Amino acid sequence: MSIFITNSLTNQKEELIPVEDQKIKLYSCGVTVYDRSHIGHARSLYLFETIRRYLRLRGFEVLFIRNITDIDDKIINKARQQGCDWAQIVDENIVAYRQDLQALGIPPADHEPRATENIESMIDYIRELIERKYAYQVGGDVYFRVRQFKDYGKLSGQSIDQMREAVRIEKDENKEDPLDFALWKESQEGEPFWESPWGRGRPGWHIECSVMSQKYGSCDTLDIHAGGRDLIFPHHENEIAQSEACTGKPFAKYWIHHGLLTIDGQKMAKSLGNFVTIQEAVEHYGANVLKMFYLASHYRSNMDFSNERLKEASARFDTLYALVKELRRLERHPQLSPDAIPFQQDFYAAMDDDFNTPRALAVLAELTHWCWKLLDTKSDDKVLKASAALEFLERVAEVFGLTFPQEAPLSTEEQNLIEARAQARRQKDFKRSDELRRQLMDMGLQIQDTPEGQKWQRI
Repeated sequence: MSIFITNSLTNQKEELIPVEDQKIKLYSCGVTVYDRSHIGHARSLYLFETIRRYLRLRGFEVLFIRNITDIDDKIINKARQQGCDWAQIVDENIVAYRQDLQALGIPPADHEPRATENIESMIDYIRELIERKYAYQVGGDVYFRVRQFKDYGKLSGQSIDQMREAVRIEKDENKEDPLDFALWKESQEGEPFWESPWGRGRPGWHIECSVMSQKYGSCDTLDIHAGGRDLIFPHHENEIAQSEACTGKPFAKYWIHHGLLTIDGQKMAKSLGNFVTIQEAVEHYGANVLKMFYLASHYRSNMDFSNERLKEASARFDTLYALVKELRRLERHPQLSPDAIPFQQDFYAAMDDDFNTPRALAVLAELTHWCWKLLDTKSDDKVLKASAALEFLERVAEVFGLTFPQEAPLSTEEQNLIEARAQARRQKDFKRSDELRRQLMDMGLQIQDTPEGQKWQRI
């Protein structure tokens, strides 16, 4: 089966056909490390990691690049506010960022380049744009000639006049056109700087992504460029312009953008008191519940973060985990392939259709219902099918980054109490049976009486 994705460049759902057979170079815009990452960042980090894992499951070789912007106006301003060196802000927040990734169970990308480690490459790139007449120097600044690039606006679908109204124009009366954007900025007194042919300065934000994506992807054309919808204009539009002006080739074959996240219907902002960091969210809800929450909406959709939706996500995860624990109690039989399990192809069909995770979760709900019905039967192939279902669910958990911890085995004391309770029930000593149930509950074991005997789970 083929995978289809909605390409923001064409606004069409297209079959995913890599530039190089079965090899995909995926780039995602990363965080700017001036503060702790929040739950909006978590959605982006998690979704694109899930896409990477699913593509690998489907047999693609994926090279994933996610940058770190470690020089920016926001970083410099934060350092001024706190009266410290800008590098201290960067170092502290990179440590926090990596802790957030670990808390979410998200591994590093294959390459996670920092902007400040690639300044020379950016200078070379800008020099090439100047030579090609797409860029020009004004004092210690260098700007890109937007009108020189005839396809400017093809990603956002806006005309030059529309963009002039929407964009935050950088003030410089020496610019040839108000829409021209900075490739290199002259550093002011007390600001960090690097030596360049245009004097002491630092790179503009947009040039970072063009240079690092192509450098670490070892290519002129990426297969997939990913990011948030809020980055389409001007950031991604400017990336396309400078990259294609430099190489003369398409910058990315496919563009995918995730929707935005609000909290109780409001935009997240510290001034509103609804700014939720990744650290706070994981501590309060747990990584698994956060992931189930993100999966419940299609990545292209906007979504609202609320206690009600987090409760729903928690219930979905608990339902799935309860099934996994029950299936693990049965003997494993690898003879039956997961392909024999109903709904597996439906799961793949959902994910192949623009990574439709809500549909995939609906398929898992159907599979869960089917498994519980299977466990209630006495069919000869019950254990075989249950084992295959468990293998498939573990495969899904790997793609979605869900963790289903193994339950600790019963201690000798727990085993003796469970057996004593079973003996009490056989003797119809229900008072003793209830006492033992409460004792086991106090030890963290929940006992359920079924036609097949006692079943237990840790709580």
